[in-house]
Parts: sequence; structure tokens; C-alpha cells
Amino acid sequence: MKQTWRWFGPQDLVTIDDMLQAGAEGVVTALHHVPTGALWTPEEIARRQRELSVTKAGLPSGLKWQVVESLPVSEDIKKQKGDWRLHLETYKVSLRHIADAGIEVVCYNFMPVLDWTRTDLRWKLPTGATCMRFDYADFAAFDICILKRPCAASDYPNEIAEAAKERHAAMDDAERLALAKTVVFGLPGAAEGFSLDDIRLHLAEYEAVSSDRLRANFIDFLSEVVPVAEDLGLRLCCHPDDPPFGLLGLPRVMSTEADYGQIMDAVRSPANGITLCTGSLGARPDNDLPGMVDRLGDRIHFLHLRNVKRETAALRGSFHEADHLGGDTDMVAVIAAVLREERRRKAEGRADWSIPMRPDHGQDMLDDLNRNAQPGYPAIGGLKGLAELRGIITALSHPVEGLRARA
Repeated sequence: MKQTWRWFGPQDLVTIDDMLQAGAEGVVTALHHVPTGALWTPEEIARRQRELSVTKAGLPSGLKWQVVESLPVSEDIKKQKGDWRLHLETYKVSLRHIADAGIEVVCYNFMPVLDWTRTDLRWKLPTGATCMRFDYADFAAFDICILKRPCAASDYPNEIAEAAKERHAAMDDAERLALAKTVVFGLPGAAEGFSLDDIRLHLAEYEAVSSDRLRANFIDFLSEVVPVAEDLGLRLCCHPDDPPFGLLGLPRVMSTEADYGQIMDAVRSPANGITLCTGSLGARPDNDLPGMVDRLGDRIHFLHLRNVKRETAALRGSFHEADHLGGDTDMVAVIAAVLREERRRKAEGRADWSIPMRPDHGQDMLDDLNRNAQPGYPAIGGLKGLAELRGIITALSHPVEGLRARA
């Protein structure tokens, strides 16, 4: 596996030097400052490549831009409204510019309105470290009492809806504002963000978009961009919904193995692939992550290796970001399945046999707690996660382990 690190650009408080010291072999980044639907120009792509190619001292870093994460899909494309055809054509040109820059993997998602969603970005753990958390009752409090989505309470179990109202009543104005900001939190340097009124407008427009309709729109999108990507030698890989269940009454189409199977079958191409995020998919107890690698491995182009601890056995419920080896997903079994897939690809002579991966959503610890970097992307917590994952990869790849497996 190619061991990479996510970087949000020069404003990221985790630096190129930090990534090098952590042992990163490549960089995952994007042009976060470019508005969704706008063109990624060759000049902006080249500038980002130059920025990550040097250390603080001006020496060559040796790091390359390995994966685009992400080239965002506009809400107009997802809803097939407004400027969606213009955005679609712009997307194709951006793909061409990305390929011309020598980058081969492009991650994206098809989540309506909100990207990954949490209710607490710095939840304190017993160790003193902090992590991101999704509290189902707190999210319901946002939905029912702050956003005031019509009929929202009916979307939740009665006990969750009642708990949400009690929690909202106990909050002061500052706590309510903090919860709202957390739910709509965006990536650092992003060109745009959503207000509550923006979300209400999008929700109203999505009322006519069922899961079947969103899936059909997704397939239409892929039918247009995948042939372009295949011609350019690009591998597109869709990130799963995070969390992998419905929020705000919005449709979800990438939450389960069956969802991925439908999309992979609908547009059969090596360029139409998967970002397997063990944290997003692992938030559902019915997702079998090692099995998904075995069954869908041929189309996995990118790996997010992280772990979550589910706080309930329900399909929809609270969870928090755990240690990379300490949550509910059997990370050793996942990595073993990935290594089997890589060996299979290598035996077939595939050029893409080594799948890029990155440690995802580490916990803030030690000096991370004073750095105030992007939540979920700390220096030391990320280093710890990468070191743990690297240890598993090294152990499972060792000749002694190979002999044992054949015994």
C-alpha cells in the first residue's frame, strides 16, 4: 500500500515537514479554494504541486500529489438542476487537467448537501485526547429544534426525539450556535460554506429527489465522466456516505455494499471505482468490511483506514472516532484482505497493484491539543495511526507470516 497523508494546503497547520517525519510516501490534497463547479486550471494544479514539493527550508520534499481528494460534485449535478450540464462539462475538463499533471486517482462523493457530519469536533476521551463524535440525539436536536425542519421529529425514534428536545432546552445560545456550526462544518480553505437558510433551501429542492432518483442522477453523472476518465487513464473512486444512513430526510445511495454493487454494475469500467473508508462504512454494524474488500477489491482505488466505536447496536446511532486498531472494525482482517488483493493484482500485471491509503481522522493528543489544527487531521494522532497501520502491514507482509499462512 502507498502510505499517503491528507494535506489541506499551505494554511494547514500540519506541514510538509511534519508529513515527512511521519513517514508519508505521498500526498492527498485538492484545490479547496476553488468553488464547487468551477474549473481546475493547469496553473492552480501546478501551483499546488510546487507547494507540496518543498520543505520549510526550501529543500525538495520528494513527495508527489498521489490522490485528488476531492474534485467535488456540485449540488446542481446531484439534483440535475440549474447549471448542472455546465458543471458536468467543466468536471470533464478538470479531469483532463488533472491527468495532464500526472495524477491518476480522483476521490469524490455523492452525498447531498452535507459532507461528513459530526456533532462534536473535540470530544474528550478518558485518556485526555480528543476526537470527533456523532451523537444521534444532539443531531436530532439540531434538526428538530435549531434547523426546525418540518416533520423532523417523525424521522427519529420517539426516545431520540424526546431526548433531543430535552438537550436543546438545556443548552444556552452559545451551545446551540456551536452545535449548528459543527454540523455544517466545512474543510479548511473551502471556497464556500452553508448557512442554515442555504440548507433549508437545498432540503426543499431535495424533497422531490428520492433515493432512486438520486441514484439515477449519479449513474447519469458516471455515464458521462467515466468514459473520459478511462480514456485519460484516471481512476475515479466514490467515498461512502458519512455517516452511512439518512440525515435531514435526504436520500443516501452509497452506504452499503449493495449500494456500491449497484453503482459498479451500472457503469462497468476500471475507471469507476471505490474509496473504501473503513470508518464511514464501519459506523453501520451490518457492513462487513473485510468481506467488502474480498468481494469489491477489484474496483478499490483508494483506502481510508480509520476506526469508529459504535455506541449502539442500531443501524442509526451515535459513534466516535476510535484508535485505528481499537474500534469496532477488525483492521487487521481488513489489511490482510487488502494485501491479498494487491498480490492478486500484481500477479495479473496490473500497474495499479499498490493501492494508495491514508490514515484517517486521528485523535488529537499531546502537542496536537495546542496546535488547533483541522479537526480529525492532527499531526501526532495521524502519525500514531499511520505507525499502527504500518506495523500491521509490515507484520502481515513478513516472510515468516507468509510461511505460517501456507503451513
